[in-house]
Amino acid sequence: MVVVVFSDVHADARALEQVASFLEGRRFAGLFGDIECIVSLGDLLGRGCAPAETLAAMERLKTEYRVISLLGNHDHAFVHGIPVSGSDAASIRAHAPLAGSPLLGGIADLPAEAVIDRTLFVHGGPLRLGDALTDQPFWQRLAERPGPSLSGYHYTPEMAFAELERRGLRHLCCGHQHTPICCLLEGNAIVNRRIRYEGGEGLPASDTVALDRPAILRVGACMGPHPEFAVTDFERFSFLRL
Repeated sequence: MVVVVFSDVHADARALEQVASFLEGRRFAGLFGDIECIVSLGDLLGRGCAPAETLAAMERLKTEYRVISLLGNHDHAFVHGIPVSGSDAASIRAHAPLAGSPLLGGIADLPAEAVIDRTLFVHGGPLRLGDALTDQPFWQRLAERPGPSLSGYHYTPEMAFAELERRGLRHLCCGHQHTPICCLLEGNAIVNRRIRYEGGEGLPASDTVALDRPAILRVGACMGPHPEFAVTDFERFSFLRL
């Protein structure tokens, strides 16, 4: 099973199309095999200036692949009219025409999480907390110290691994914070494995982690001139950057 994962496109249609083009090429198939599923970890909207084009690109992906889309905090905020930081005046103007657009169909009803092969996919974090907005899974943030925050409830790797064990799961795959992280549970110790992108000519920069122990795998943002994404077969997890 080959699953492609990306997060935090943030209305950057060009970055998403760049990733889609790579997925459709022969190089990808030669490296990873045929794609069985694509998981979008959320935040298709917000910050950027091409929201309609981004949603249209997602619709095109759905015609070619099985796609699981999850809810991000910016998606939720936009649909419900909740102010959130990060979007400048140009981005706000670009998003305004989306109100009532059929392209928004189903965004509000996207699930907060999905489980595939004992791996929990979620935008922010794995905890089941209260009803407060920033306690929701699509707002939670991985941090060194736990506790409530206006930027999203902060959870630690220890809390995440405990929640995974409680739910009978093995790995957590998230986005939200725009930078890649890999935390491995080795016995009772948590090791922060540094992501080192290396790439050959004509290939994306990459770093591959063996999934032979419980892991927290945070994917970098799929935006900007060098969008990040990931590929996994649940034996290995490859962080990629174009």
